[in-house]
Amino acid sequence: MRRLHPEKLHVRFVDVTEREPILPRRYTLTHSDVTGDLFLTIGKEYDHKALSSLKSKFMRDEVLGEWLQDLEGLALHLYCHVGGGLVFGSLALRDAIFRRELPLVLETIRFGDRLFFEEHPDLDHAPILVHFQAPHPKYRRVELWGTPSVYRGD
Repeated sequence: MRRLHPEKLHVRFVDVTEREPILPRRYTLTHSDVTGDLFLTIGKEYDHKALSSLKSKFMRDEVLGEWLQDLEGLALHLYCHVGGGLVFGSLALRDAIFRRELPLVLETIRFGDRLFFEEHPDLDHAPILVHFQAPHPKYRRVELWGTPSVYRGD
């Protein structure tokens, strides 16, 4: 299922290592529409610098993620801004784009943080919960998108 071109992926670790910690561990994924490059920042906080660019503020096509602990255990939560505020495109269009690109997003996170999953193999089987954030209830929901192991790309 490999959609990711690793040569187009740029990973940066901020205040975390490639293997630790589990909590807090957050992902900020942005991309260049011109080059197709993907930029993944892994850190204790989201990459606010990447999110403060004019493109990010207008397009809101970044994907944010974080590991969270609840009564069921650890889960990877992703957040997609489908609508609301200043965004480009209708809710239906943005929802369709996020859904089409989510397998690539998940493969990118799994590949970019592969040493983390090597260190913590049990997390490869943790649930992935995707939060589609939108003002309209039709598009605002949380869905289970499998586990990281599904997106290994091998």
